[in-house]
Amino acid sequence: MRGSLQWVLVRAPAPVACMSFALLCSGQGHQHPGMFDKLEPDPEAQRVLKDAARALGADVRAWLKGPDDIFGNFRAQPLICVAQLAAWRALRDRLPMPALLAGYSVGELTSYACADALDVRDLCGLAVNRARAMDESARLHPGALLVVDGLRGEELERLGDGLEIWRAIILSETRCIVGGISRDVDRLALAARARGAQVQGLRVRIAAHTPLLSSAVAPFRAALEASNFSAPRIPVMAGVDASMVTRSDDGIELLCRQLTEPIDWSRCLQTIYERGCRVVLELGPGAALARMIHERFPDAQARSLDDFRSVRGAAEWVRSRIA
Repeated sequence: MRGSLQWVLVRAPAPVACMSFALLCSGQGHQHPGMFDKLEPDPEAQRVLKDAARALGADVRAWLKGPDDIFGNFRAQPLICVAQLAAWRALRDRLPMPALLAGYSVGELTSYACADALDVRDLCGLAVNRARAMDESARLHPGALLVVDGLRGEELERLGDGLEIWRAIILSETRCIVGGISRDVDRLALAARARGAQVQGLRVRIAAHTPLLSSAVAPFRAALEASNFSAPRIPVMAGVDASMVTRSDDGIELLCRQLTEPIDWSRCLQTIYERGCRVVLELGPGAALARMIHERFPDAQARSLDDFRSVRGAAEWVRSRIA
């Protein structure tokens, strides 16, 4: 198996007295037709949607009328980015400034827009360029992603020895997503299942966050460097190493690295907790990241915007928990 899978056990620090607030941006896979419903009454969200429509040449809400189309990479990435930024703009004046922002896969790109490093136009352009570069790379090197649950890193590495597969996203000590060429991913699935692990193939043909996407880096870097990417006003956590980004050059470099290097989301969760964040709001779509926080740190309070009937309800929940 390509790339060493190493796991580090870190003891959670003692509880902190002061509540800090973290904002998370989800990745792909949980888009749904009602993902803009609670944003319709908000003027700040509407401004984002209008600016995005001008940048993209289409209103992303119209894409939701054909639900089968919203999971294709070329539409999914700008759709998610626009939805998350619109949600944050609706929430921003109702909440204190978060201690940090973190995003899962494409959500990391939105995190920079939420931190005012990118405007709506640049966010849309970069989301489109990222999706296009990934799709073109996948046509050259088609691959697959597989969730493996129930094996520690060293055992998974032994099973993958000699196969063209790599770790793509580290979720916990015994759970990760691997990516690689399809036939080797299938072989690993059989071997892991024989060892008692639970495996689930993802409905994608892009081995994201692995070296199979190396040809996507240059065009995406060019798009980033041509944009008005500025220093984030709020620290953004990098998915590949959980470092805190405050400089534009670092943000560009880490977004490029993320295409071909694994996302260490387990380390990101640990770092969020260690930095004193006990209140976490996920912008959605979906609530997968909030569930991960809750499962790993029972004393933390984490919810998704999708859990609430309104933007106001989500803001009131955050304020009540950090008071």
